[in-house]
Amino acid sequence: MTPRVLVLRALGLGDLLAGVPALRGVRRAFPGHEVVLALPPALREAALSTGAVDTVLPAEAPRRGVPSLTHWTGPPPQVAVDLHGKGPESRDALAAVGPGLLLAFAQPDPPPPEWREDEHERDRWCRFLAAYGIPADPADVRLPPPAADSPAPGAVVVHPGAESAARRWPAERYAALARTLRAEGHRVVVTGGPAEDALVLDVAGRAGLPGRDALRGGLPFGELSALVAGAALVVSGDTGLAHLAVAHATPSVTLCGPVAPRLWGPPRSPRHLALWKPGPPGDPHADVPDPRLLRIDVDETVTAARTLLRRGRTTSERGAETRVAPTRP
Repeated sequence: MTPRVLVLRALGLGDLLAGVPALRGVRRAFPGHEVVLALPPALREAALSTGAVDTVLPAEAPRRGVPSLTHWTGPPPQVAVDLHGKGPESRDALAAVGPGLLLAFAQPDPPPPEWREDEHERDRWCRFLAAYGIPADPADVRLPPPAADSPAPGAVVVHPGAESAARRWPAERYAALARTLRAEGHRVVVTGGPAEDALVLDVAGRAGLPGRDALRGGLPFGELSALVAGAALVVSGDTGLAHLAVAHATPSVTLCGPVAPRLWGPPRSPRHLALWKPGPPGDPHADVPDPRLLRIDVDETVTAARTLLRRGRTTSERGAETRVAPTRP
């Protein structure tokens, strides 16, 4: 029977994509093993698209909690890797399936590396693996080109949604941005998650976009990935679509609020701009928009979008890493 490695990262799309460098490190370290990733079933297609995962174990818990893994079947995994968090809950969920070796920040044997709060998510998990002799490159974020055709090739993709209100820039500001870019000759499409149709229609309606450019229903991952890969620009909050733009080297403007871009933003490159107002950290899961996010205005976002659209998507820029541009307080 093929030996298996079980990896836990049962979070959202952005978390999955930020974890791709670490997942590829695990894949390379165990070439003869089946790599099983425990994560929400809705992310199955996205996980398999990374090329670092062989199988998905459906696992999710409310409010980004730690899911049970007791539905694991067959012999225990030879290795279990906790890429979910630093606490004992995720370690214990993996320990419950009886792995031969468990790697976790909360696991005393073998001794784990130190958890650092002031560290980018991609760097954290690559450093974690390096402590166990598993090399991983934080810049290894690219996804293969999607097989599907884009539903709106060359468009500017505006994505106003986010899992929490703390990371949602106001709909009227997204609409003003979309209206301005459309008036300048760009096709603009608005996307959202499966439960965000009202928000998509609100932004598209305020911007005066035709009905075909309000992409409702939450696109399946393959279609969403193709849309982003073929876009001229992506504008969004600090959410999964921003990470997908990085994965496809698509120019992007990311509006950051409660969490600084140096912790979750794109890697450095002239292809990506992260707008952010410095200040004390906020709660990324709060029920109201973060004050720092609300200090980003429409004019500076339009300026950032115009800058990237003028640069265009040249072959020489592809694969470069990302420049983070804090905005003025």
